[in-house]
Amino acid sequence: MSNDSKTVAVLGAGTMGSGIATVMARAGHQTILFDINETNLQRGIDTVRGFFDKSVKLGKLDAEAGRSAKNNLVGTTDLTDLAPCDVIVEAVFEDLKLKKDTFRRLDEIVSESTLFHTNTSTLSVTGIASGSRLPERVVGTHYCNPAPLMKLVEVADGRHTADWAHKATIEFLGSLGKTSVVTKDRPGFIVNRFLIPWENSCIHALEAGRGTKESIDAAVLGSLGHPMGPFRLLDIVGMDIHQQVATRLYEQLRDPKFFPPPMVERMVAAGDLGRKTGRGFYDYDDTRLFGS
Repeated sequence: MSNDSKTVAVLGAGTMGSGIATVMARAGHQTILFDINETNLQRGIDTVRGFFDKSVKLGKLDAEAGRSAKNNLVGTTDLTDLAPCDVIVEAVFEDLKLKKDTFRRLDEIVSESTLFHTNTSTLSVTGIASGSRLPERVVGTHYCNPAPLMKLVEVADGRHTADWAHKATIEFLGSLGKTSVVTKDRPGFIVNRFLIPWENSCIHALEAGRGTKESIDAAVLGSLGHPMGPFRLLDIVGMDIHQQVATRLYEQLRDPKFFPPPMVERMVAAGDLGRKTGRGFYDYDDTRLFGS
């Protein structure tokens, strides 16, 4: 696969899917954002366009590049519109059956040479790939959140992933300006295996009164050199996503450090999911991704 412009699709217009679609469109690829829900799809498209508008406003992107990136993006709720795609990135809800069924349906729509990427970091790439009659074309590509700003993508082959699919994936990620780190098809890969217990520990510290959200964020920024504190990061990821990822890892690993703290359940129940709802650990006037 060359670095020429491709037709790519991102399945799922949530925080992660919208972020990945932003990456694709910014890199010059013709990008189709798919969601089964029209409202969610429009919200995702608005998020991507808002990112580019703010990037231009901040001087991170010139006006022409911003217009071009926005023009690279279209949306659809019809899976058959993905027929011409060279690469499809699945970023739907972390449910094994749903992901397998999605790839099974795509088998009947796209070319046999189309690469299938799954953004999972908690479910088995091999298990997801078993939904396709061509599991050799399925590769795990876990984008770190927020996808438009983070360079790292974890790459995990399934048991039957072919060499050509792995090599094409690394080349494609390079066309996006991403840095690939190859890992094994294991729960959490590298990043979330470390990150989820750490974020849970920070939430436990807040619950125990060992600091405020501001002081814990400041301590992390001042001592560990992270670009943002854990609570700012959790607000970008979304508490519902953190709950899903943490719960899936706990179900597989049965290690208590992965189980989401009680505060997570309360925040999700209250709808305080983070930036996308205007309120999480912090309050937000702008629910869109910030530009860069």
